[in-house]
Amino acid sequence: MDVTVLVLVVVFAVLLFIGVPISVSIGIASIVTALTVMPFETAVYTMTQKMVTGISSFSLLAVPLFVLSGNIMNNGGIAKRLVNFAKVIGGRIPGSLAHANIIGNMFFGSLSGSAVASAAAIGGTMEPLMREDGYDPAFSTAVNVASAPTGMLIPPSGVLILYSLVTGGVSISALFIAGYIPGFLMGLGSMIVAFIYAKKKKYPLTEKTTMSYKVKTFLEAVPSLLLIFIVIGGIVGGAFTATEGAAIAVVYPLILSAVYKSITLQDIKIIVLRTASTTGVILFLVAASSAMSWIMAYTGIPGAISNAILSVSDNPIVIMIIINITLLIVGTFMDLTPAVLIFTPIFFPIAMELGYHPVHFGIILVFNLCIGIMTPPVGSVLFVACGITKVSIEKVVKPLMPFFLVLIATLFLITFVPWFSLVLPTLFKLI
Repeated sequence: MDVTVLVLVVVFAVLLFIGVPISVSIGIASIVTALTVMPFETAVYTMTQKMVTGISSFSLLAVPLFVLSGNIMNNGGIAKRLVNFAKVIGGRIPGSLAHANIIGNMFFGSLSGSAVASAAAIGGTMEPLMREDGYDPAFSTAVNVASAPTGMLIPPSGVLILYSLVTGGVSISALFIAGYIPGFLMGLGSMIVAFIYAKKKKYPLTEKTTMSYKVKTFLEAVPSLLLIFIVIGGIVGGAFTATEGAAIAVVYPLILSAVYKSITLQDIKIIVLRTASTTGVILFLVAASSAMSWIMAYTGIPGAISNAILSVSDNPIVIMIIINITLLIVGTFMDLTPAVLIFTPIFFPIAMELGYHPVHFGIILVFNLCIGIMTPPVGSVLFVACGITKVSIEKVVKPLMPFFLVLIATLFLITFVPWFSLVLPTLFKLI
């Protein structure tokens, strides 16, 4: 087993270091590792078979559908209406535009299920407004970076669907409902930091608006917000599955965009091609990770790592701190999807042995990795947000640090207080 661990880690690390795409690196490392324990023909045939069966899942169909839904909303004029409503909610408090950015990301992220799409759509809308009001561009970027990942927790979330598949059937409905409070806490923590920073910098308040404008803005946002109630309500209520809900999440914003006259046939062609490209990357990644998960289980790697971690201490608090720190480090070097696919099989058995509920651990895992996608050197949300505002990563890191520290504190709160993750699924009798 020691040889297989060494082969897997070294081959994977070397391939990543020389710039090989992560999905290809995972696939090659898995095959090379298999060759250390079985003949060539058997290794190639088995790994190929595991890759095919890894994506042969009806539930997995929800992922490309949610990607398509997010792309439609990103191009269909929905983000602007949500931002206007978020500005009304932000009100006349210090950092009101920053709060609007955060609330907008929470809304749009929950609709699109994509942190990158949310950072692009909401950040692109808010950036000129915040710059015009005198906000430091580096701070504006940091606000967008810190709040965009909330959509990975607030359902519908493709990452939680992947976690359910990897763990062998943890309830998707329970995971979706469990993400609401942690996602809200992530947004609230960012708002607290934004409030303190804006108070210190004395940023201007937004102009007063009339009640009629607030009502008009709310009514304009209602059709978009209804998608949340339709999809999540239908899934939790048992009216349809997560995959069927994802199909509805495609049709509804498409109709909405047509009503708004904000999308054309040419736009649809571009959206479908972009979705196909993104889906191809995701599914190949899932396939390669399925092969890696199988060879790790075959050679006993997860069990060995589990025993090594459990031998450090018999204190569950210490062990969960080790797991959290490990995932935070992993998140800085690996994107969210491959990290979930690779590290769930390793840490999930440990969490179960410690007595953690599968739904609770799923929220902990995703929250951890959400922090990772906002940190260099591989923070996808960080790169997108910086590209929108044309601010260098070096300048964004300093104002981003307070957000990072608050999110770390929130992570440990969620880790050691299961109530935040389990109260809603229990209330809805999903667990």
